[in-house]
Amino acid sequence: MTSLNLEALFQSKIDEEIKIEPKDWMPDAYRKTLIRQISQHAHSEIVGMLPEGNWITRAPSLRRKLILLAKVQDEAGHGLYLYSAAETLGANRDDLVQQLLAGKAKYSSIFNYPTLNWADLGAIGWLVDGAAIMNQVMLTRTSYGPYARAMVRICKEESFHQRQGYEIMIAMANGSPEQKAMAQDSLNRWWWPSLMMFGPHDSESTHSDQAMKWKIKRKSNDELRQQFVDVTVPQAEYLGLTIPDTKLRWNEARGHYDFGEIDWEEFWSVVKGNGPCNKQRLKARIKAYEDGAWVREAAVAHAAKKEQDKLPESSAKAA
Repeated sequence: MTSLNLEALFQSKIDEEIKIEPKDWMPDAYRKTLIRQISQHAHSEIVGMLPEGNWITRAPSLRRKLILLAKVQDEAGHGLYLYSAAETLGANRDDLVQQLLAGKAKYSSIFNYPTLNWADLGAIGWLVDGAAIMNQVMLTRTSYGPYARAMVRICKEESFHQRQGYEIMIAMANGSPEQKAMAQDSLNRWWWPSLMMFGPHDSESTHSDQAMKWKIKRKSNDELRQQFVDVTVPQAEYLGLTIPDTKLRWNEARGHYDFGEIDWEEFWSVVKGNGPCNKQRLKARIKAYEDGAWVREAAVAHAAKKEQDKLPESSAKAA
């Protein structure tokens, strides 16, 4: 079968909503696109542990500490699922991690902003995880089977994270005047970076059209961003907080909220490594990787010992 016939068959399976599986034929560009997207997603989950992990020892109560510990642990698990999904495409996990540590691989720009107070943990859960859910629910229907199946569990856990964050914001918004002011300050600082999470405008996205054709993505960046705004504005109104956008207003004709333009200069600056915490985040990941070297070495040695124990005695001696 020619490559043209293979590509036609491949596209027909996607059009018919048949999942592509690891052993199926796929175009090299499809494989590379998925490895890039899944690995960036995995890196984001791992780096995303840092802004919140910073507050585990400073949580205001034991209940809050337990919830935060569980959430950070969930994020580590999400990274594991996603690295595993990337490996089904032939990627090497160590290579992907090294790309992150070398600063060659991207991760979500949102995690390069600092968490200045406890209300930020609420804003992250409500806004950041809320934006992530908008993206990730669509990925449960992505065309690549292992990625779609991993996203089912991830979305269930992210939904819990979003509710946990909103619950913090409810407590802060209904607390003392000082607590409500903290909640408003967090909303002011996290609103625009949360909108940036959906990426550049569709007209400026270099991968969007092909990803939509292959059904890796189901909705465009701008569609998802609009959906997020429409859902989140009423939630802010319920809290009695104000979205920091003077251009925000309901458009009856469109049936959607109109909102202001993102500071794209800031977005690209953070993506290129010049955000408030870019260097800090990579430094933390490098330290964690180096400190964990003995664990990886012990795991490899243990696996080798188990394999050796399976060999017949004569073969083991020869080895």
